[in-house]
Amino acid sequence: MSDKYDLTARNTDEPPQRFLLVRDDDETGISGLGVVAFGVRFADDVTVTRWNSDVAQTCVWQSFAEVEAVHGHGGKTRIEWIDE
Repeated sequence: MSDKYDLTARNTDEPPQRFLLVRDDDETGISGLGVVAFGVRFADDVTVTRWNSDVAQTCVWQSFAEVEAVHGHGGKTRIEWIDE
């Protein structure tokens, strides 16, 4: 196997953590209220979100902080961890 890639950061026994994005206030009127997306955060902090809508877009983020920065809406969307 090539030494070109360092895969050690991804080799872990920690399972991914599932979460919900729950919107309490939809100031734009686009996303709606309640569970607007499902997500999973991997041990290396890569995070995937899937929108709970007719257009179920799936996004891959380099970190969980990016998800919070883009979709937190100043606290109007909260994270509910499923796997705690």
